[in-house]
Amino acid sequence: MSTLLTPRKPALLVLEDGRTFRGESFGAVGETVGEAVFSTGMSGYQETLTDPSYHRQVVVMTAPHVGNTGWNEEDDESSRIWVAGYVVRDPSLRPSSWRSTGTLEDALGGQDVVGICGIDTRALTRHLRERGAMRVGIFSGDAAGAPVAQLVERVASAPAMNGAALAQEVSTDAAYVVPAVGERRFTVAAVDLGIKGMTPHRMAERGIEVHVLPATASIQDVRAVRPDGVFFSNGPGDPSTAEAQVDLLRHVLDARIPFFGICFGNQLLGRALGFGTFKLKYGHRGINQPVMDRATGQVEITAHNHGFAVDAPLDHESDTAYGTVRVSHVCLNDDVVEGLECLQVPAFSVQYHPEAAAGPHDAAYLFDRFVELMLRARESPSPADRASA
Repeated sequence: MSTLLTPRKPALLVLEDGRTFRGESFGAVGETVGEAVFSTGMSGYQETLTDPSYHRQVVVMTAPHVGNTGWNEEDDESSRIWVAGYVVRDPSLRPSSWRSTGTLEDALGGQDVVGICGIDTRALTRHLRERGAMRVGIFSGDAAGAPVAQLVERVASAPAMNGAALAQEVSTDAAYVVPAVGERRFTVAAVDLGIKGMTPHRMAERGIEVHVLPATASIQDVRAVRPDGVFFSNGPGDPSTAEAQVDLLRHVLDARIPFFGICFGNQLLGRALGFGTFKLKYGHRGINQPVMDRATGQVEITAHNHGFAVDAPLDHESDTAYGTVRVSHVCLNDDVVEGLECLQVPAFSVQYHPEAAAGPHDAAYLFDRFVELMLRARESPSPADRASA
């Protein structure tokens, strides 16, 4: 049942630097705080809202008209909406998709997600591009009537994303298995740092039985699966806080178990190899980001959601404790590292999302590359004999 009230309540968006935008409530009425980020996707908002990587973030949609495909029971990437708040300019009056079973606004209200509509999202996005991602609050109903100075103080006192350890907050509590579609060819241990539902599905389509493990998984938990490969998922928070996961990944690399990482998993591979990470000014979010595969020169249009990146050199290969490593993919907008490839150990990662349920699907081949990596390892086992894993 909808929790929304008609007419809409007044709402106020307050940035930590003091800038404000007045609009109307969208979704639940109340207050929320988080990191303000913008997404450039024109579709796929249901997948965005249910992506655990958006935990503690307030998402600003740059597309002006949002909600026209409604909400359905099939496109969720997890069991709930994870965003801290939602900002749109012009919400759809009614859904028009045959797949819709409800409205976007009812989904937000039903899960107590506070949003705002009717503001100039273009001006807000330009502000974030110039000043950088920052904390923000949305206050609607009675909360919108508080003095602005008081609301700014409340926003500025909220936790920052730098130093935030959030993966364990969104990870599964218990391991579970996603069976292979058809014949089981491989077994993969997937560490859930905020995994999206489409990711194990893409692997299962390729004959992989996926054992999804909690973020707290140890090397013993991984070995118990007897995996052909290990996968680290996307997830929220600052990669500099993930010491336990980096330590686990180094055990995986030491054992020469084939590894594939996406997004947060890419950042953790970077850390395991000895590279640093840093926070981007405003991050990459949306489903229209151009990335070049440096080996082929091919440009892929890709889905992104990351506010941190790996600090690795683009102009030369790097010598690490695990051999030579090169930057395999780069963002064409700003030269941010979008992929890493190890040349002496079976490991690679990308910063973007090849599973991309809402599209585009240019990067889906990376799951086939993971299959090829596991196949080569099976045919040519290391001296340590991965069966011991």
